Amino acid sequence: MATSIVVFTRDLRVRDNPALAAAAGTGSVVPLFVFDDVIIRRHGHNAARMAFLAEALDDLDKGLRRLGGRLIIRRGPWARTVLSTAARAGADHIHLAADVSGYAARRLARLRSLAASARIGVAVHPGVTVAGPAELRPASAGPYQVFTPYYRQWLASPRRTLAPSPAKISLPDGINPDGIINPDSINPDSINPDELPAAPGTAARARAAKGGETAAQARLSAWTAEHLAGYDQARDDLAADATSRLSAYLHFGCLSPLELESELTGKPGADAFLRQLAWRDFYCQLLAARPDAAHNDFRDRGDDWHDDDAGLAAWKEGQTGCPVVDAAMRQLSAEGYMHNRARMIVASFLTKDLYIDWRAGAAHFMAHLADADVASNQLNWQWVAGTGTDRQPHRVFNPAKQGKRYDPQGSYVARYVPELAGLDASQIHDPPPAQRRARHYPPPIVDHQSAAAAWRERARRQRAR
Repeated sequence: MATSIVVFTRDLRVRDNPALAAAAGTGSVVPLFVFDDVIIRRHGHNAARMAFLAEALDDLDKGLRRLGGRLIIRRGPWARTVLSTAARAGADHIHLAADVSGYAARRLARLRSLAASARIGVAVHPGVTVAGPAELRPASAGPYQVFTPYYRQWLASPRRTLAPSPAKISLPDGINPDGIINPDSINPDSINPDELPAAPGTAARARAAKGGETAAQARLSAWTAEHLAGYDQARDDLAADATSRLSAYLHFGCLSPLELESELTGKPGADAFLRQLAWRDFYCQLLAARPDAAHNDFRDRGDDWHDDDAGLAAWKEGQTGCPVVDAAMRQLSAEGYMHNRARMIVASFLTKDLYIDWRAGAAHFMAHLADADVASNQLNWQWVAGTGTDRQPHRVFNPAKQGKRYDPQGSYVARYVPELAGLDASQIHDPPPAQRRARHYPPPIVDHQSAAAAWRERARRQRAR
């Protein structure tokens, strides 16, 4: 009987998992997850992300056990660790999901090289996006750079068939599971405790989403019943918190994006939500074609960003004196999450009011968001900063007006900036100086009108070059 390795990466689920289905269809299977040393060095300090991942792995292990399998947990140089596990199991094939980042491409190439020398096949499967990153292309060469035509083709393109869940997973004969598979349940406090950070505090984890396929399905079911029909009207309401909060589940693949689309299509309110899935795919295809966009301007304008350590620190700490900005940044610190509308507001404030490099903001998000995703995070930051795909790159968000529009009663601000709780809704988004002093809340670190005027003048000079 043939033996295969299925390497879980960003597809931590049993349902609609093409890599798992393909491996299980060929014979015995060794399920494997490798803590990649490179990724741990980059993101291991993100406590919300690591706690969510630990819970997702624990849930995946339980799901595999119900089918007769178990999950190997390993850590080390990713490609070598995968190959050494395959060699130990006597596997002749390695199955995994395709990914879109430059680093994912490099480590896959390394695995292919090592596996070829060992005469082990490597098969790459879809599963991270709805439409494959290279499937949709405009008439001109290269990826889509404008969302609307991409979205039209995304809607019209055929979909792959959902992969069936295996009825059973058989471990290889003659292998002691305890010898290669970690038999213990994985939780946020027990993954490599000497090298990984502790999980966030109890209060933060109580508010943050619980990781795993089981939690993803429960969240999807509850949110669909309560909020999907009104999603388009409520999704920008900061205080209502009516968004799906499925982003971390999608990032880690606890939820199949294709199964999600299939489940929601045709339901009242679904069109606006599925458009957000298309945006996710749009950025994935951009990053796959332009991996340098994770660190470089997608469209270089020759910005001479300000070196403002004090401003950056105030932004990170939620002490800018702009209530909606501070509320959002404190939500991020407390929960490892931020409302999407708030992400745009704080990104505009950093890059256009303070004129600080978008990379500093993107790095802070990657260090704190449980759903930190290279494609969505970096390219959304560039969209707001004006270096990305926005057709109106010189737009500037007014934080006070955004707060009044999307948090009209000030409930979101009061929730995360308790100094301002109790202020009248007419004042909470721009408190008078006397109220700031009385409540020990700082004055704004920048005058928005002056900063916006300076930005527009800077943009005018750039266009004139």
